[in-house]
Amino acid sequence: MNSVFYIAKRYAFSKSKTKAVNIITRISAIGIIVGSMALFVVLSVFSGLEHFALSFSNVIDPDLVVLPTKGKNFEFTTKHEQALKNSTTFSSYSKIIEDRVVFTYGDKQLVAFIKAVDSNYVKTVAISQHIPYGKWMQKNSNDAVIGDILANELSAGMYSNDKLLEVLAMKPGKGLITTPEDAYIKLPLYISGVYRLNNVDTDNKYIYTNFSVGQNLLSFKPNEVSKIEFKIKKDITESKAISELSSIFGENVIIKDRSQLNEGLYKMLKTESLAIYLIFTLIIIVTLFCLTGSIIMIILEKKEHIKTLLFLGFTHQKLKRIFLYQGLILSLGGAVIGLILGIIITLLQQHFGWITIAEDFPYPIVFKWQNGFLVIATLFILGTIASYIAASRIKILLSK
Repeated sequence: MNSVFYIAKRYAFSKSKTKAVNIITRISAIGIIVGSMALFVVLSVFSGLEHFALSFSNVIDPDLVVLPTKGKNFEFTTKHEQALKNSTTFSSYSKIIEDRVVFTYGDKQLVAFIKAVDSNYVKTVAISQHIPYGKWMQKNSNDAVIGDILANELSAGMYSNDKLLEVLAMKPGKGLITTPEDAYIKLPLYISGVYRLNNVDTDNKYIYTNFSVGQNLLSFKPNEVSKIEFKIKKDITESKAISELSSIFGENVIIKDRSQLNEGLYKMLKTESLAIYLIFTLIIIVTLFCLTGSIIMIILEKKEHIKTLLFLGFTHQKLKRIFLYQGLILSLGGAVIGLILGIIITLLQQHFGWITIAEDFPYPIVFKWQNGFLVIATLFILGTIASYIAASRIKILLSK
């Protein structure tokens, strides 16, 4: 065994003659264990919160979306369609026409997005599983499926006989408008179902209709779409699917995945997670000051032993490494023990849900190996710095 590491290990695990040194060493060890455990648990909690928050938005988010680089629409040619039909990468795709329009129901009016979809849409996303009232639209009809928040705002019911849901969109073109009827296109819609995703932004945003309704309302040409949504086959990687779409559509489109569709939410969750990580890292740094102090006190206590090692041929560089290794043994040992405790707490909460937010609703937490690697890396870097600060003082301390 390397003599430097052997001596460092002996110093790390042997009791000191001075009681104060033992107390400070124990405090630093306990602080490292608790700090690393808490850091891992908190990171796991934020992983759980991220998974929980994104689970609502991801319900109707496709795997990939193709959007125009400019304007509100792009051309979907027969060449594109044939390439997608021949592809073995996607299990389904859906053509979408989408824009902000005005909806009226009786004397109530609101502005929302109309999302005109083709018959493949229910195969691409799981929207049909989240319709508690009514049913999904029939083909080639003026049916509409509305979010429950929008339905409450309009006080709209399904297939009402006394009131009609109408959608209005401005007519494209130029020239002077002489009458209000020349300014917009108006179409009737019949509410066939109400969807609920428990997501305020989504439930308050879209009203679904058939693709043909969107074409007529927004004056789209037969080969024009606002976007195309895709569902990737299970054995296909996202990067391969993006590469294939890029070769099919060229540079005239933007391809976005789920994280890019919810970029604002992802950034918010990552920022909060980073802030908490930095706060707990600061606590660990404060704890490691105790480790630095205990190593310095051990150097002072072992002064005679160290001088003996110098007489035996040890250089100051080797002596520095002894106390550097000692600090790393204590910091990494504490990190591993804390990480094991954190993993146990995380797995127990994940499987049994003992801590709850509300009745029958356990606090969300997700075990990830990445969080463990981050904890070990953090303690290794900070432990190295703290140990190096103490070890670098050895020449000064020996001269006193």
